[in-house]
Order: sequence, then structure tokens, then C-alpha cells
Amino acid sequence: MATFRLERAANLIRQEVSQLITQGGIKDPRVNSLVVVNRVEVSKDLDFARVYVSGYFDDQELDLCVEGLNSASGFIQSRLAKRFSFRNTPKLRFIGDRSLQQGFEITERLKHLDEETRTDPD
Repeated sequence: MATFRLERAANLIRQEVSQLITQGGIKDPRVNSLVVVNRVEVSKDLDFARVYVSGYFDDQELDLCVEGLNSASGFIQSRLAKRFSFRNTPKLRFIGDRSLQQGFEITERLKHLDEETRTDPD
């Protein structure tokens, strides 16, 4: 039962943070509105939440975006507190998730290797 509660809290946080970002609720110029919230991991006591974000831009821009989100985390936490009835609103920590980019790069490499093996006359 506890895991269901944690998953539900993580999904609510993910949806609310995603909505804040896409609707321009965060006024920090470092935060790109094309940032995607991949997943949220919530601690068992709901005191902390790690929010993993990614996007289709380079590492420097993602790092800037994460800095902007971390500096706006207090504002985001206050929005979560107003929206949901958590006993304690989790302290948010934003982390850049590069797994999407790495997966894309691996797919491209595999395509390239496949093309090489098809054209290799061995």
C-alpha cells in the first residue's frame, strides 16, 4: 500500500511540475519551456523528491535549465503545497537526465553499424 502512495505522489508532482514548465509558470530565463519531466523519485517519508528532466538540446543548455529549476524549487514547492494536501511538501531537487540523448546516440550508432555491414563485401 505504501508503494502505491509513493507512486501516486510522484505522479502528482510530475504532472504539476510539467504543467508549470510548459505553461511558463516559471519565469527564470534559464528554464526552457521544452524541458520534459521524465520521472520523479520520492523518498519514503515524502520529505524529498528527485525530479529528472531532459530535453532535445545540448548538455550546457540542460545544465542551465537544471540550475534555473533548482533556484526556482522553493516557488515550485509552494505551488505544490497549495495544490496538494501533503503533510510535508517534499523538497525538490532537479537532475538532468541524459538517458534520452544517450539512447538516441546508441540507436544512431547501431544504424551506422548496420549500414556498414550491409555494404561490406566480406
